[in-house]
Amino acid sequence: MKKVIDNFEAAVEYLYSMPRFTSKNTPEDTRAHLVRLGSPDRRIKQIIHVAGTNGKGSVCAYLHSILKEAGFRTAVFTSPHLVDIRERFAVDGSMISREDFLRIFLKIYDSLDWTALEQGRGYHPTFFEYLFFMAMLYFAEQEPDYCILETGLGGRLDATNVVAEKALAVITRISKDHVEYLGDTLAGIAAEKAGIMSGTAPLVYCDEVPEASAVFVERAQDLQIRTYPVSKKDYSFLKKANKTIDFSLNTRYYDYIGITLHTLARYQMENAALAVRAVEVLFQGERITAGQIQSGLAKAFWPGRMEEILPEVFVDGAHNEDGIRAFLDTVSEDGCAADGRRRILLFSVVQDKDYRSMIRQVLDSELFDRIFVAHMETGRAAALDSLRALWETEERGNAETVFCEDVHTALKSVLAEQGEARVYIAGSLYLVGEIKEFLWND
Repeated sequence: MKKVIDNFEAAVEYLYSMPRFTSKNTPEDTRAHLVRLGSPDRRIKQIIHVAGTNGKGSVCAYLHSILKEAGFRTAVFTSPHLVDIRERFAVDGSMISREDFLRIFLKIYDSLDWTALEQGRGYHPTFFEYLFFMAMLYFAEQEPDYCILETGLGGRLDATNVVAEKALAVITRISKDHVEYLGDTLAGIAAEKAGIMSGTAPLVYCDEVPEASAVFVERAQDLQIRTYPVSKKDYSFLKKANKTIDFSLNTRYYDYIGITLHTLARYQMENAALAVRAVEVLFQGERITAGQIQSGLAKAFWPGRMEEILPEVFVDGAHNEDGIRAFLDTVSEDGCAADGRRRILLFSVVQDKDYRSMIRQVLDSELFDRIFVAHMETGRAAALDSLRALWETEERGNAETVFCEDVHTALKSVLAEQGEARVYIAGSLYLVGEIKEFLWND
């Protein structure tokens, strides 16, 4: 069963051969193997754990950028990646090298009990667990001042939740997603996310969903953990100009400060506010200045979130009902209607999402003059025939819709007829990844 793996490509191929979503390993199994690897998490100074439904990656990016601006060495473990699996492991903004990736991969590979595995027993990590172990080993070597861990799925049973100690927990906005794993109520999903709360680490959380907030507050009381909510009351939109947004943020230690984000997405105000509150809780107003916060946020970049990849072509990772709602809110305020400019949408989705609701929102918005629906390469992609049938039965909106067998064909068609129109690409992070990979290799 054990193979000879001696290059980066073979290591990646091995990882992709493992299941992405599984519950066969318990947190105790995961923790035991982390200990077998030498408990690298205990050699990492300060761990910030980030969970939530939408906005986790953006909060991680904003936190990293602020900490880097203040002179701290920061490691970040995120998921999913868009093009290169190495994107998931970054130290000071640079992803792991291919050589280090293979070296760390082999440390875990060689730590497995292959005799037991060949007899049909013994522990083998899942895809995400394996990557988590790699992150812990690599980050322990790099000795960052802060390590930011983004959960993969949920929180309570997530592999990242087995670390021994955390400095801070952050929970972003909660909405219905992965209901087959996390439950079909907001309170149930929030309870899974709240599982990252442990020890004495305080919690910063998005206080915009009452059912979720009630769960967080109750668990915090049980654990005697301090909580720091963030809501729309904490920030005020000021203006949008030159593909940036300006807003005012009410902070605990710096009074009101003006923030500029290089994005069109107003939903990022919430994520930036969560990151700032996290920094305030960590430092209590010391060692990081308001200017460093402002500069860090202005320099922050998180790919695939209302990112302009070509002139007037924007990709957005909206991939569930709440994400699509935020995406459409941003599109509605882009000024195209006032300028008389057309909007074109390239859309695709994976089959395990509530894509009926996502499609209804897109059609009800009537924001797009023309919509291209494409089939993605991933095995999780919703079948094109299913999307076509659903689209045709909705009888909503007046946009002309074109169905394409693959993303590359759709993108070429969109760009060929773009003209003065603004193009948006949304529905799945897999779609964003395919688009970016196609442009990289074109």
